Amino acid sequence: MTALLIIAVLVDLALAALLVAVSGFVTGGGPESMNAHGFAAAAYWAAVAVCLAAAFAGFILNRKGKTLAALVFAWLPPAGALVAALMPAPY
Repeated sequence: MTALLIIAVLVDLALAALLVAVSGFVTGGGPESMNAHGFAAAAYWAAVAVCLAAAFAGFILNRKGKTLAALVFAWLPPAGALVAALMPAPY
């Protein structure tokens, strides 16, 4: 179970790094960006914060003996990203 938690944390951190790496295309002001303002930009950065918090919450819950809850918390952001990636484009 600990190996699954470590893999989940690595995936969480990689997802957060990917979100930060492509943030200019979402919240930037350039011609290639979506020019997200207000709520969209806040939701984007909240997703980054949730990815980082899920990694730490997983380890904290595992330390307290709640291994199943730790795995659920740690795998929640990658599962959400997978669902979001599988959604059809709105156009």
